Amino acid sequence: MAGHSKWKNIQRRKNAQDAKKGKIFMRHAKDIYTAAKQGGGDLSTNASLRLAVEKAKADNMPNDNIDRAIKKATGTLDGASFEELTYEGYGPGGVAVIVHVLTDNKNRTAAEVRHAFKKNDGNLGENGSVSFMFDRKGYIVISNEEAKIDEDELTLEALEAGADDIVTQEDGYEIYTTPEAYQEVVDYLNEKGYSIEDSEVTLIPQNYNKLSEEDAGKMFTLIETLEENEDVQDIHHNLDETE
Repeated sequence: MAGHSKWKNIQRRKNAQDAKKGKIFMRHAKDIYTAAKQGGGDLSTNASLRLAVEKAKADNMPNDNIDRAIKKATGTLDGASFEELTYEGYGPGGVAVIVHVLTDNKNRTAAEVRHAFKKNDGNLGENGSVSFMFDRKGYIVISNEEAKIDEDELTLEALEAGADDIVTQEDGYEIYTTPEAYQEVVDYLNEKGYSIEDSEVTLIPQNYNKLSEEDAGKMFTLIETLEENEDVQDIHHNLDETE
């Protein structure tokens, strides 16, 4: 994984989202809705919901919005019923793309996602057409900017907690776990006083695809078009953005 940092690859996406607070809140609401729908509305017993709420609060999402999303999921508030869907396909230059959506109108969303791919020299495929190129892993980022971290000590503690791998980057560390060990590792590192900058269970590409400048431009446009769709929750791809 060295040299192909997921951390680096997502910075452009995160920076772009920072300018879209309304859409960020909408996506947080959907994340909270999904977690509460699957595991109930009690934060003390639902780790996924607790994490979703923490991320929403980190982006200054109002408490009323958070409570409303939980109440919708638990049936204590009238509202739309959302459905989770996954689309797989190829972007320009053969980049593998997986799009997770949460929508109350799957016909509308399917048409919009298909149009985004077609407009940018991509095409949708069948389920399973590209997902075999990704591994589902826990992913944790610890920044090294504010305080000097002892790399050997962090490595030993992360592995002791159940992590599979730790990758050193210029300004921090990326820790990878199995999905099953993810929450335990997060809790352990928090208890040890490490400042976790980002964490999630996500899809990590097995290999990365380098593109020409022209195809890379088209790929960025595809990503940005999908990001502007309020139904889109996550976009995973294997474009190598390090160049």
